[in-house]
Amino acid sequence: MSSIKPITIPFEKHVGLYEQWFVRNRYAYESELQAIHALIPEQGIGIEIGVGSGRFAVPLGIKIGIEPAKKMREIAQRQDIEIVNGIAETLPFCREQFDYVLMVTTVCFLDDIAASFEEVYRVLKPGGLFIIGFVDRDSPVGKAYQKRKNKSVFYKNATFYSVGEIASYLQRSGFRNFIYKQTIYQPLNQIDTIEPVTDGYGTGSFVVVSGVKPAYQ
Repeated sequence: MSSIKPITIPFEKHVGLYEQWFVRNRYAYESELQAIHALIPEQGIGIEIGVGSGRFAVPLGIKIGIEPAKKMREIAQRQDIEIVNGIAETLPFCREQFDYVLMVTTVCFLDDIAASFEEVYRVLKPGGLFIIGFVDRDSPVGKAYQKRKNKSVFYKNATFYSVGEIASYLQRSGFRNFIYKQTIYQPLNQIDTIEPVTDGYGTGSFVVVSGVKPAYQ
């Protein structure tokens, strides 16, 4: 069982504010969902780390999630997600248990990104996928978040990463064959329709990257 850390406290105290973001930024949320869906396998057992209230797991068909914030777990459980209390750095699962692992904006809240990625590698089956959705630090939205992070309930203690940094951590953990998708090309308050999903990165503020755990030779 994990203790509540300072970075988790906002997700206990401000559940309503968290949920309001998805309502207020409906089209940005839908755009992110489409970008992630483009890299999610059609079959297999998946888990979302940092599942929150299930905003991504539910529409993506993911039935298992890990979440340290109790109030978030309670919401997700009401949506028929099997929830485990834990943290990414010490996943409470056996090795080679999942076909794919998803993280959405969770990377910026990790205490130890290297240890977390190594844990994901451990619990993935050979040939399994690690899919990460995150706001690129070097993008317009990423720069805006960093500029006002000290005034943000959720991002005050967050660490934002560039695409290159995420790729480097993935590579050092053993992942290969990266595929990138991107979306969100405007400021969030200007998005009034679902944004397109394109290959690569560099123009979209929200990036999704998948890496493969190599199969046995």
